[in-house]
Amino acid sequence: MRVISLCPSNTEIMEFLGLTNLLVGVDDFSDWPESVKSLPQLGPDLSINLDLVEELKPDLVLASLSVPGMEKNIEGLAERNIPYIVLNPQSLADIENDLIITANALNMPEHGREAAAQFRNRLENIKQKGASASRRTKLYWEWWPKPVFTPGRINWLTEVSEAAGAENIFKDVELASVQTDWDDVKSRNPDYICIAWVGVRKQKVKKELIINRPGWEELKAVRNDRILILEEELYCRPSPRLLDGLEKLHHLIHD
Repeated sequence: MRVISLCPSNTEIMEFLGLTNLLVGVDDFSDWPESVKSLPQLGPDLSINLDLVEELKPDLVLASLSVPGMEKNIEGLAERNIPYIVLNPQSLADIENDLIITANALNMPEHGREAAAQFRNRLENIKQKGASASRRTKLYWEWWPKPVFTPGRINWLTEVSEAAGAENIFKDVELASVQTDWDDVKSRNPDYICIAWVGVRKQKVKKELIINRPGWEELKAVRNDRILILEEELYCRPSPRLLDGLEKLHHLIHD
């Protein structure tokens, strides 16, 4: 089988399935595992070069709808009669299910069943640790600073927060992504500020930018120096690597 992945989370699903060796091309942003960096790069996930995709003669393309604008990739694949499936997970259960869907599409269902069981067992183990927390630590997640975007109830980071024995302070908003402002965050007064800006490496995020926001010196998280600059690749991509992020989060807020 010759497989192409059009976004990082799909590439990471292939690695979790133990099938990275089937990949013959990836989008420009796929950077894990390290071995995929040597594969042909087919452009950014919103502007895939479909001529290159076609030249690679894939048996299956793993497409995505995780970012608005990806629809044109799917339309192009359909026009060229290139075989594809679309993954668009919104929850941890969706990610587990996508392991099975992808493996079935590759005619390797046993890989899917095994990977899904591993994912589920690992998640349950962390949830048991989180359930023993004496209080629910309040977390503010920031995906983007200007305008401010944060995950709402319908998002995997709300689940990740709960599994870690904490809660997302915007879980009351019935959206996947919430546009808000600094005053709203201030009024909710989180215990921790979790910064994971989409597409920005943590090394480029300066804590001073957070601390110096108007009025934020009053926040518990700022007063107690509980500002977590996190790896966006462990929290912003709907892939099994969210479990790595979850384990790290549990350690940071409880140990």
